[in-house]
Amino acid sequence: SVGQVVNIKAKVNRAFNSSMEVGIQVSHEDLCSGQQWSMCKAYATFVAQGHANAKVKLKPLTPQTEEEKIEHSIAAERRRMRLAHKDTLKDLLTRSPRETELETRDGSMAVPAEKTRVESVELVLPPHANHQGNTFGGQIMAWMENVATIAASRLCHAHPTLTAIEMFHFRGPSQVGDRLVLKAIVNNAFKNSMEVGVCAEAYGQEMSTSRRHINSAFMTFVVLDEEGRPRTLPMVVPEPEDGERRYREASARKKIRLDRKYIVSCRQTEVPLSVPWDQSNKVYLSYNNVSALKTLVAKANWVLAREKEKVRMYTLEEDKFLSFRIEMTVCIPAAQAFSLLSDQQGGPSHYASAELVQQVDDDDVIYHVVSQTLSHENKPQDFVILASRRKPCDKGDPYVVAFRSVTLPTHLPSPGFTRGETLCSGFCIWSESEEMSKVAYYNQATPGYLNYVTTNIVGLSSNFYATFVACEKFLLKNKDDLIRRLQDL
Repeated sequence: SVGQVVNIKAKVNRAFNSSMEVGIQVSHEDLCSGQQWSMCKAYATFVAQGHANAKVKLKPLTPQTEEEKIEHSIAAERRRMRLAHKDTLKDLLTRSPRETELETRDGSMAVPAEKTRVESVELVLPPHANHQGNTFGGQIMAWMENVATIAASRLCHAHPTLTAIEMFHFRGPSQVGDRLVLKAIVNNAFKNSMEVGVCAEAYGQEMSTSRRHINSAFMTFVVLDEEGRPRTLPMVVPEPEDGERRYREASARKKIRLDRKYIVSCRQTEVPLSVPWDQSNKVYLSYNNVSALKTLVAKANWVLAREKEKVRMYTLEEDKFLSFRIEMTVCIPAAQAFSLLSDQQGGPSHYASAELVQQVDDDDVIYHVVSQTLSHENKPQDFVILASRRKPCDKGDPYVVAFRSVTLPTHLPSPGFTRGETLCSGFCIWSESEEMSKVAYYNQATPGYLNYVTTNIVGLSSNFYATFVACEKFLLKNKDDLIRRLQDL
């Protein structure tokens, strides 16, 4: 609000070949009370360009603090998720039924989408541009928000509040002297929110008919009542053909937003361990699976609990969780160790059985596994786990095989087993040399497991040691066989 201070912090999280991710955190401060609140968080991707728009190869960024290491590691996962966004949307549209909320809500107050259409023209002046003469991205975003707000107001006849912005993708620059044509329309209105689609086009001369599409965005608005609660909104009747496409895509984007918020944004203690898996949320579950393990790996307060021969066991106590890290150096190339440990069916014998349930894609597989150990009910424990594998993004990154529990309607808990859950576990493999690699296994114990751990830490470490020695024997035994198989491909 007017009179409050806005604090903006930005930092480069990671530099890739020619692009970089910048993390931005915004908070506001009331100077009278001294209180501060977090307003929003965003990730911006920049591309370095040299002369004649030639790409510039960036120097790698070396993180220093624990927070920087976490952001640096997970930035690769966010990049992967961004690149998969279009495919996720396309896949969701293919699988979702064509029927929408129109059939389930009262349509007596429906508003034709055409009545919400807004078009505006802005002239780019020198104060709107940077030192290179290109229009500030933030200025274009502000103009786009203006027309989107007007479009939203035409639907609800009230003052809407912007709650979220889907990815801004700058397709090309605009310069001083350009005219920007900004067009907005309400794509879909749900019970308490609406999506407004905005398009920005640029042309160089006033009479020019050739327009350059430079940006698109999708903004979510709500209308709050006097108590700050979202009001029910009227429905939108989409225009034929293109309008119906935008209407269905808006529903798909809403599903993606809810999946992302539920799986990615929530703290692990606020959601069930086993999140229901389906085709539409596979990207975010995979992201959460790998990023949770990478976050655990980057923690700085690991304590060496026991060391026996080449095996080292570390513990980490944090909040309600007790995490374990067991590592050793093995005489096998990292890529081969990664290939062997990725296959749960043919992997080390720490499971009584491992059934392949679904090959999601090249990097993600769902298994139903049965543990060799018995539960307190004297029954075998079984798990339904999503295994996500990642190769290194840059030199120095580890190979990752991450595990987390998921829920499948085809594999519900059965009376013969005690259904177990794993919140975060998996392997990280670092290349030490051409023939040596460091293999580390991580496991974040859930609160219900802590009582057992505190009374049996010595026995637990012995079990881990025996399992890890068996893991080393498995890797060395199968190394030569794997080389032969790769040569036969």
